[in-house]
Amino acid sequence: MSFLRSATVFVATLMLAMAAHAVPKVIKKVPPEFPAEASKKGISTGSVKAKLNIEADGKVSSVEIVEAEPKRVFDRAVIAALMEWKFEPGEKTSHEVKLVFKNED
Repeated sequence: MSFLRSATVFVATLMLAMAAHAVPKVIKKVPPEFPAEASKKGISTGSVKAKLNIEADGKVSSVEIVEAEPKRVFDRAVIAALMEWKFEPGEKTSHEVKLVFKNED
């Protein structure tokens, strides 16, 4: 059974662009999957704030988890999804996003 069908992931982009850089425009968003492990443990909600390092070509080169609630439950799913995101090419920069998970079983 796919937990993806019953899970909703909200992406709240935090306007926390580093320094004086403009917020990069996302051209491809990949939603993270709701981890089956979380459902098995009875965890239905959570949130993760992550820092993305974005290269000049718009590709994400790395993702760092800044904070997560609950800790280490959604991290792998978030990193895998955010590494697939693409931004408009421009200056090399970093940006923070917050992903909110809610499993609506």
